[in-house]
Amino acid sequence: MAGRPQSSALEDHLGYWLRYVSNHVSQAFQARVEARGVTVAEWAVLRTLFDVGEANPSHIAEHMGLTRGAISKLVERLCIKALVTRTTVAGDRRYQSVTLTPQGRKLVPRLARLADENDHEFFGHLTPAAQAALIQTLQDIVQRQGWKEIPVS
Repeated sequence: MAGRPQSSALEDHLGYWLRYVSNHVSQAFQARVEARGVTVAEWAVLRTLFDVGEANPSHIAEHMGLTRGAISKLVERLCIKALVTRTTVAGDRRYQSVTLTPQGRKLVPRLARLADENDHEFFGHLTPAAQAALIQTLQDIVQRQGWKEIPVS
């Protein structure tokens, strides 16, 4: 129609392609970890505990950029699955400590391999230099935006 301004197409936007790729990569990884009995969010908590060792829920929440309430729910689910234990200090039920169980510690490397396989499936065709450049570009965007929370949803 004459006089109507042109509008850019969906495919003209970098955000469209980021979302397109992200959705497929994330959904594939979600299917992989859920087949092992955990959610992506639970995996992130397990991986965090694997790195930091014993921690209180507040520290985990701060490390992951999530609320303490969200972490408490995740920890509860992981306790039920016997992947973490939660202990309280005698006389002070407010202070809790969370640690991986032997079963949880054994599961983390297996789940990490699933993450590696997922990355290889989607990005293995890229050269190491191209992968590094893509990571650096995305990290630059994260830094400029000041994002802190771990993407788990």
